[in-house]
Amino acid sequence: MTTMDRRVVVTGVGAVSAVGNTIDDTFAALIAGKSGVTHLQDIAEAEYNGSTSRVQIGARVKDFDPTEYVPKKELKKMDEFILYSIAAAQQAWDMAKLPETLDDETGNRAGSIVGVGIGGIKTILSNYAVLTEKGPRRLSPFSIPAVISNMSPGQLAMRFNLRGPNWAPASACSSGAHGIGEAFMHIKTGRSDLMLTGGAECAIHPMNVIGFGNMYALAMGYEDNPEKASRPFDKDRSGFVMGDGSGMLILEELESAKKRGAPILAEIVGYGSTCDAHHMTSPAPGAEGAQRAMKEAIAMGGFNLEDVTYINAHGTSTPPGDKGETAAIRSVFGDHADKLAVSSTKSMTGHLLGGAGGLEATISVKAIADGIVPPTINYETPDPECDLDYVPNEARKLDIDVAMSNSFGFGGTNAVLAFRKYQD
Repeated sequence: MTTMDRRVVVTGVGAVSAVGNTIDDTFAALIAGKSGVTHLQDIAEAEYNGSTSRVQIGARVKDFDPTEYVPKKELKKMDEFILYSIAAAQQAWDMAKLPETLDDETGNRAGSIVGVGIGGIKTILSNYAVLTEKGPRRLSPFSIPAVISNMSPGQLAMRFNLRGPNWAPASACSSGAHGIGEAFMHIKTGRSDLMLTGGAECAIHPMNVIGFGNMYALAMGYEDNPEKASRPFDKDRSGFVMGDGSGMLILEELESAKKRGAPILAEIVGYGSTCDAHHMTSPAPGAEGAQRAMKEAIAMGGFNLEDVTYINAHGTSTPPGDKGETAAIRSVFGDHADKLAVSSTKSMTGHLLGGAGGLEATISVKAIADGIVPPTINYETPDPECDLDYVPNEARKLDIDVAMSNSFGFGGTNAVLAFRKYQD
């Protein structure tokens, strides 16, 4: 067996999202078709030069108690995106039945890669307000380590003694998927045996909401019924809804996982990474870059098109994005496209930006393990240019052989992951 033949399995997953603060609660809510999108009173009431945000909805994490995972005295050292990643990581770690912390020898072969798109913007802006209003001496010495993106995997490394590769890719809405894909490659190529990986984000702040709103990227006009705002692939979709949270996975080399009797939820088999090199925000014609990323994941996975059962779509609910992704899937899969179950869980969780790929990878793994596909909610009016089976409004029991998770981001960056039902 060459190093490139090493098999990589998922032995634990964890999540914090707008619909649940654990992976089990999150997945149960998704299967029930529950939306986590709400009206954001603080953003609605915030005034800037007498004006307010046109968008006042989002999918925030609710009732999250970080002291379940981090001592209260340590909270000031971390932005919320780091706390979400710690919570999701601890869930995954416990599910994988790993020891509380790794010994040095094992830790040398273990690492953490966590995708983060924006990082600690809320803490950055609040610290800047302290600086300008109260002066330099009142600025916290933790103002920098609390906000930099790599402190998510950095904190995880210290927590679990992960002494191998440790970094935070920032590739917009593909960050989390890129993190998982790169972690997968570290194990597949023999550089590591265990990786804690995923994505995290906590970016719902007036600056981001107003900024995306001024780009006309966000759904508007849903303040009275926010749960209806995210409607991927529906003809009346008008933009995405921002979400916060984290999704984390434990990846392990197969023989190492079997040796310690770890639970195996699925096998990760493929990863594609491409760029459109076309436009800052719009996909290339026919989503050509997305097509190549899917083809790369399929080629690496060594499976047939007909083996793919489910695609967790990027499905942001933007008019050009959903149309382009549909065209890309049709181009790649041909006649088999009509047999695919394709759903966008962003219809319920909102769009976690850099954390999206992490959360959606955990959902894809759970879909394989539990044999059920979450729906795309708010699918009411079919769009002739979006003509796949989007698992409308109700979950579906399905025996999944291969599930793919798509993530596409500003700058034309694309990442696709392929997971397969584990067979010894």
